[in-house]
Amino acid sequence: MGTLITENSCCFTGHREDKLIRASDLICDDLELAIKQAIEDGYTTFITGMAYGVDIWAGEKVAELQKKNRSLHLIAAVPFDGFEDRWGFRWKNRYRNLLKKADEVHYICDGYAAYAYQKRNEWMVDRSSRVIAVYNGGSGGTRNTINYAKLRNVPVVYIEG
Repeated sequence: MGTLITENSCCFTGHREDKLIRASDLICDDLELAIKQAIEDGYTTFITGMAYGVDIWAGEKVAELQKKNRSLHLIAAVPFDGFEDRWGFRWKNRYRNLLKKADEVHYICDGYAAYAYQKRNEWMVDRSSRVIAVYNGGSGGTRNTINYAKLRNVPVVYIEG
């Protein structure tokens, strides 16, 4: 599958739902505003890491906006096949529905490995010229992704998480 990734690509990072300190509906509203601003700024390709919470919400927003704007593309960067196997039904169902809407799906690692999530995050940042981050200030994968983006001089747009 040919890649749609360009200098006009933006990726998402953010916490899983249980780590967020703000209400999900407020975060989703802010995500939509940040995505629309990115589109205004010329971004047409959006990369989601497909984790439950922010990644899936962001991907769903892009998929919804694609209905009105055919120039938008959604790329799913999945750490490994079976990533969602242990999730509850609600998130697993949303994950599978979003995967079907993606223009491209990339499985970053052949199977589970401790480094798979960080490798996925670096893969996304390496193919983006903007990161939209929903961040609560805590440690973990979101902070690591933000730090990696800074290291790579990729600008980060922050949404309070």
